[in-house]
Amino acid sequence: MKQTICHQRKLVYTRNPHKMNKGRSLVQAISNNSIFSPDYQETSYWLDHPDLKIVQEQSLPACTELLVIGSGYTGLNAAIQAVKNEIETLVIDEGDLGGGCSTKNGGQISTSIKPSLRSLSKKYGFEKASAIRGEGLNALDWLDDFIQQENLDCDFERCGRFHGAHTAKHFRQMRESVEDLEQESIRAHPISKDDVHSELGTDYYHGGLVYPDNASLHPAKFHRELVRLATTSGCKLVDQCRALKITRSNNQFIVTTTKGEVRADKLAIATNGYTSTVTPWLRRRIIPIGSYIIATQALDPSLMDQLFPTNRMITDSRKVVYYYRPSPDRTRILFGGRVSAQETDPSISGPKLLNDLVRLFPQLSSTQISHSWTGTVAYSFDELAHTGKQDNMYYSMSYCGSGVSMASYLGMKMGRKISETEDSDTAFDDLTYPSRFYYSGKPWFLPIAVEWYRFTDRLLN
Repeated sequence: MKQTICHQRKLVYTRNPHKMNKGRSLVQAISNNSIFSPDYQETSYWLDHPDLKIVQEQSLPACTELLVIGSGYTGLNAAIQAVKNEIETLVIDEGDLGGGCSTKNGGQISTSIKPSLRSLSKKYGFEKASAIRGEGLNALDWLDDFIQQENLDCDFERCGRFHGAHTAKHFRQMRESVEDLEQESIRAHPISKDDVHSELGTDYYHGGLVYPDNASLHPAKFHRELVRLATTSGCKLVDQCRALKITRSNNQFIVTTTKGEVRADKLAIATNGYTSTVTPWLRRRIIPIGSYIIATQALDPSLMDQLFPTNRMITDSRKVVYYYRPSPDRTRILFGGRVSAQETDPSISGPKLLNDLVRLFPQLSSTQISHSWTGTVAYSFDELAHTGKQDNMYYSMSYCGSGVSMASYLGMKMGRKISETEDSDTAFDDLTYPSRFYYSGKPWFLPIAVEWYRFTDRLLN
């Protein structure tokens, strides 16, 4: 057994790093550990309400015009566009509908494109770089319009985001970046260290930037609304239907699944961080990374007002970044990040995340965890999203941590491409999707990179 120590509590608890012993249940272990609330669950907080757990009982049809593999934001938005254009559409998923990151993410929506305008300009030229960076704004604006036009019930709010500087150097860099951001039509203003409390109840940060146009939503509610739109439009959705093999015959795709075989005229891959060996070309270009989140127990409203006076989303400048926020009803904190070099279990990641949360907010020293869960995001070697066509299969993926808006936006654009309608172009369309000769889809190098980033974060602190 492995011993893990929560320093803030001076509490020692025992946990097997892989599986609990058969003779000792998880509930029994938690009952001896005050870090976990009595109703602790290792499931997404967003799925706490029964009406958000979508049950599908449709059988698999023998054929369809369009088959979409993946039922998250990408796949459903593509399907909605295709059905609007009278294309018979089937969406399948290996597990529950939206069981990947679409119901497990933090619900933060920014305009973030990871590479800077300067670095992209060196590679693609200023005009192309500006177009790529501009897609972050386009995605958020489109999503806002889409939610309003379709009257989607998903707690969408333009609450803004505070990006904290974990060192004085990072704050200087942030302050200097404001003028460049304004030239890209990205609104941001600096908050000094003395004024951080106007945004956040912590002394940890050396200042930061406020992005007032950034937004938030309830991920599972948004996904549920996409399912509703897709099904009422006539799209067929089949869950627990894993794709096993893809072949071609007479200009059709033949997809063998765990529920049988289906033929399709067109095929779209929307698997992102869950891309498998069924599509090896894509798998060699996706870097799947586990991201971990906890929800605290319900907190006193006055404490929430002290910690989150503006209700903004929060990120920070660390390489191994934290992202956190109040829940939409402002009863608890949702706190996420990367807690270890190796992938781990929510029962292990949860206490580590709580340690980090208490380090930011000592006021939470007696707070318990109600939920701890994990999902898999997807990065690419150039830190850009990619969409296009390979072997006659459409694809869109590798959103690099900005999947709520970008997956929805590029999924919509993919659906328009499949439908051969206007306004389907994006700045990502003609980009080379890079891989490495040494990479087969398993990121063996990730622990090394994470440990290095964690070291530099500590060094700068």
